[in-house]
Amino acid sequence: MVIHEFGHFIIAKKFGVRVDEFGIGYPPRIYGKKIGETIYSINWLPLGAFVRIYGEEGGVDDLRSFVNLKIWKRVLIIIGGVAAFWLASIIIFSIVFLLGADLPVGDSDVNGLTNAQVKIVSISGGSPADKAGLKVADSIKEVKVNNSITSIGKISDFQAITRDNKGKEMTILVERGGKELKVAITPRINPPAGQGATGVGLARMATLIKKSSWYEAPIRGAIYTWKVTASTVVGLYTLFSGLFAGKGAPSGAEFAGPLGITVFLANAANYGIGFFLYFIGTLSVCIAVFNLFPIPALDGGKLIFLFIEKIKGKPVSVKVEQWITLVFFIILITLSLFITIRFDIPRFYDFMKSSLQK
Repeated sequence: MVIHEFGHFIIAKKFGVRVDEFGIGYPPRIYGKKIGETIYSINWLPLGAFVRIYGEEGGVDDLRSFVNLKIWKRVLIIIGGVAAFWLASIIIFSIVFLLGADLPVGDSDVNGLTNAQVKIVSISGGSPADKAGLKVADSIKEVKVNNSITSIGKISDFQAITRDNKGKEMTILVERGGKELKVAITPRINPPAGQGATGVGLARMATLIKKSSWYEAPIRGAIYTWKVTASTVVGLYTLFSGLFAGKGAPSGAEFAGPLGITVFLANAANYGIGFFLYFIGTLSVCIAVFNLFPIPALDGGKLIFLFIEKIKGKPVSVKVEQWITLVFFIILITLSLFITIRFDIPRFYDFMKSSLQK
């Protein structure tokens, strides 16, 4: 959200509008320093950032106020926030294409895969995998039981062989840092709930984004940002149309608030730097698209008020706009609290429980 508010901030400054404060977090204030006419502050509530633009709420008559700008300039200031997210996405995806990235795929995915492998993304503390010395990011190549060797190309391959050999010692060949290692491990007969016989969390990864040259990466990053934007719009349309039609959320859809996103980010780090950056880039696009929804309290809602002003030839009453914005702000906060309580807290509890067991 700091990037988002910086987008508003920089465009407002460009047009000569007075910016009273640029804050990281929400008040009460921890520290603030006035540089020129703007206060730069750090605040106690770590829920994003904010920018106070002079005259944004109306009720002033000043050449350097937001309301006295031409409508097209106000539109650009508002769009500056979401544009900053898209710009950040292009930069992030450009880095992803520069580095290349292994992304998660399903066991059923077989076409167009390069270097598909099963990787360990989590290990339960005290489990056979933990005691044997297996590590997160190890790639499982094969499993040997007695004189029988099974190549591991899918998650189900590993699950099947451990299920059929509980209580028996087996040797796992893993790749770690470009080197192959053999690890002896005995799957548990009665493992704790949710841990499995060996205590590993697995993901099937494949190189879906190949390395690009330094001059190709920015072009591919921009194109990929557009593709992710298009798929995000289609996905959100499918989600909300299904909800309003009473069909419920599509299969596989997950709701998450700030706390849940933090958990997803922590988990994404287990898949490697490529996927971690890919996840951040995708998240940035999703936030940009969501902010353009025609909902008061979001940038899209502010654009609607400007559209009405253009049609009517005069702005919407300040009090009316403030009341409408307040109502929708309360609705969004209520929805956010519901998602946090219903989805994020259980998700965070499971994440912390898993982390403490390592």
